[in-house]
Amino acid sequence: MTPERFFALFDTLAAGLSGDELLFAGLGAERSDFVRLNQNRVRQAGSVHSADLGLTLIDGARQVAGGCPLSGDADADLAQARALLTRLRERIVHVPDDPYLNISTEPARSERRLDATLPTPDEAIGTLTDLAEGLDLVGIWAAGDVMEGLASSIGHRHWHQSRSFNLDWSSYLGRDKAVKASWSGFDWQPEQLRHKLEQQRADLAVLGRPTRSIEPGRYRAYLAPAALAELMDLLAWGGFGLRDHRTQQTPLLKLATGEQQLSPQLTVVEEHKRGLAPGFTDEGFTKPDQVKLIEEGWYQDCLADARSAKEYEAAVNAAAEYPEALAIAPGDLATAEALHALDTGILIGNLWYCNWSDRNACRMTGMTRFGTFWVEHGEPVAPLAVMRFDDSLYHLLGDRLEGLTRERELLLSAETYDGRSTDSSLLPGALVSGIDLAL
Repeated sequence: MTPERFFALFDTLAAGLSGDELLFAGLGAERSDFVRLNQNRVRQAGSVHSADLGLTLIDGARQVAGGCPLSGDADADLAQARALLTRLRERIVHVPDDPYLNISTEPARSERRLDATLPTPDEAIGTLTDLAEGLDLVGIWAAGDVMEGLASSIGHRHWHQSRSFNLDWSSYLGRDKAVKASWSGFDWQPEQLRHKLEQQRADLAVLGRPTRSIEPGRYRAYLAPAALAELMDLLAWGGFGLRDHRTQQTPLLKLATGEQQLSPQLTVVEEHKRGLAPGFTDEGFTKPDQVKLIEEGWYQDCLADARSAKEYEAAVNAAAEYPEALAIAPGDLATAEALHALDTGILIGNLWYCNWSDRNACRMTGMTRFGTFWVEHGEPVAPLAVMRFDDSLYHLLGDRLEGLTRERELLLSAETYDGRSTDSSLLPGALVSGIDLAL
């Protein structure tokens, strides 16, 4: 699907509007290659070419929405869209006024394309399996283009297209012992993949040593970017949304009211301009380049979608009230020196099964599971038995945060429900003076 074909389809459809009807159309499409691997061999490979049309019909203060797939055949797609519009007209007379209906009434246009240097699936998987020879590697490769478009009878014409790759995998030593890694981005450089696999081989060598068990308690720890991502993903559930703040359901309520402060080293930003998600909302609003959520430990702005913005008389600055392109500002700690700075403690590569244990105190719990090592004198010496942590972000990213790394890792979401996700995060590693392990 091209922008020309999408906008032409919409123009033909909108020509049939009558009276005070307004029509918004959204396109979600992708051309993606997927390869699943097991034991470092291809187990399943395929490609997806899909396009879906969403229509929102507005008449006065009433609105209804629906969707249909597109085939790529212009005549068939137009017939599908007209049939959908007819069904929406039949429904709209039966719905009540929507008190939070909020659309952009100012026509706007934009086109943004994020290109990438991608290998063919054969080249990517061939390089991976060669570099990982001898490893029991399990994972998935996803790469290609994601397209999103918006058109309205008011005059909105927006197009966003991003190209990227995402490799998400684990290498198993045996049974439940494994180390996990991911690599994603826009520039395919096999040397970076080689470096990650070499690190995995070193981790697997340590993983093969006798497991170290430790007593519950507080321990110094280094959280790799992937582990920090799990904490931020959980915080995204209500942490930054305007509605959650106004209804006082956010886990960051004490931060927002000034009762608590996070570390002055911590600055968290929603970087719409950097992300893979489009810079416009379904209602036609243009997102700002960035929204500062936390600055030097103090809460700043909320993410406000169109409905919350209408309810609470705020400006729209997001398509949804959770981060789509989260970034934490880098610190001064070199990643290569992180374990030396840790000295003795825990290296946490990933966290699993995270959930709230005390939402009002911003307290989380979860498991260490894969890729967690006991470190002595800056060197991993043994795998750590699975432990449960239970601690507050007011400590982990507050009074116990010793440093953030200068280098940050770009992490793309591996979710593929309703198409490849365009969510991403850009995160450093975090050195903390203590994390509470409950059992």
